[in-house]
Amino acid sequence: MNIRQRHAVVVDLGFGDAGKGATVDRLCRTMGATTVVRFNGGAQAAHNVVTDDGRHHTFAQFGSGTLVPGVRTHLSRFMLVDPLALSAEARHLAELGVPDALGMLTVDRRALLTTPYHAGANRLREQARGAGRHGSCGMGIGETAAYALRHPDDAPTAGDCAVPMRLHGRLARLRDRLAAQLGLPAERLGPPVEDCLPAYRAFVQAVRLTDESFLGGVLRRERVVFEGAQGVLLDEWHGFHPYTTWSTTTFANAVALLDESGAPGDDALRLGVVRTCTTRHGPGPLVTEDPALHTQLPEPHNTTGPWQGRFRRGHFDAVAHRYALRACGGADALAVTHLDAPVRARDLRLCDAYDFAGGEIRDLTPVPPGDFDRRQRLTDHLLRARPARLERPTQWAEAIGDALGLPVLLTSNGPRTADAGPGPSAAPAAVAGQAGPGAAAAPGTLSVQDA
Repeated sequence: MNIRQRHAVVVDLGFGDAGKGATVDRLCRTMGATTVVRFNGGAQAAHNVVTDDGRHHTFAQFGSGTLVPGVRTHLSRFMLVDPLALSAEARHLAELGVPDALGMLTVDRRALLTTPYHAGANRLREQARGAGRHGSCGMGIGETAAYALRHPDDAPTAGDCAVPMRLHGRLARLRDRLAAQLGLPAERLGPPVEDCLPAYRAFVQAVRLTDESFLGGVLRRERVVFEGAQGVLLDEWHGFHPYTTWSTTTFANAVALLDESGAPGDDALRLGVVRTCTTRHGPGPLVTEDPALHTQLPEPHNTTGPWQGRFRRGHFDAVAHRYALRACGGADALAVTHLDAPVRARDLRLCDAYDFAGGEIRDLTPVPPGDFDRRQRLTDHLLRARPARLERPTQWAEAIGDALGLPVLLTSNGPRTADAGPGPSAAPAAVAGQAGPGAAAAPGTLSVQDA
């Protein structure tokens, strides 16, 4: 593998669960990266890494390179930090031979805090939706973002943990406001504020809080992997509304952090991750879904969850992944994971078009951010679409690269570190002609501006 850029940014081009954890672990080992920067999402992430000696950890807030000796994690200002979940994750890492994971963690003091009150409100709202659930993880991510939008000067941050009186006041107001909004007694949302304060005190004593100048120094001294969470098809601005996350899942946040730090824009490889079987948790469009794949492709690390719902499987959806590329402004190269899946599932196919209203559609036009009505119409179209142009490639990595118009830099054919290796492309190259979000629709493209 030959990476000419100093840093790398890893983004999932699907609905999540494509193999970002294993990809980040592999990049840390091959690039010599010493810091992983998390740039979106929070404790709801579930990035699995299985080492060659059998150690397995599902990374949520720590960077997925943590099992590589010497690799640290930085939680950027775009992260939603849950100190209680961090503590539990650090305990499991200690069992795996990382004795002081919290001591290897730096946190931007501007990062928002996710609290038990956010999680409680999240679950109560999702329960109230009944059959209309959105597929939330139930961990308060959306509530954290929504509360910060409503109360930008009063939302708890990581830095508040170092100022106990300020944190107490903000947590008390948060609890009361959410309870009033839901019309419920405050105790339904979580324990008294006083009961939570010791955990936040322990958090701020165990980690290092940083300011806006910290990351620039790291980028100048070290090689860094930026690790995204979830997937572009769930993005708050470009995902299929309303089955989306309150998080920017594209390259945008990583690019903003690089720009703020003065790093050259071309100094980071933009790597998109896809798997041979397109999957998603819970409700929402999955055009290529095939129930037969459920039994052919058992998933040890992804199961039905009480809040997300079923883990669903479909044929490789080139149409949806091309949409993701357009939505995030293109990428430099691909990591293709789960190359063992076609061997285990003889029915698995690559879908290169949709059959919709009697015609074939090969590409979807991203809707401008903020236009939720058009995004809803796009979702409605996708819920009625059916897969077309299904084929079974003989060389899956090459076929996926051709379908998405990108070189394949990394591949993996199993869950362990040794199962990852170089892709068929010798080196990444900046890709010309990748359409950005504002590009005009190509022939055979579904546009919903007049749908």
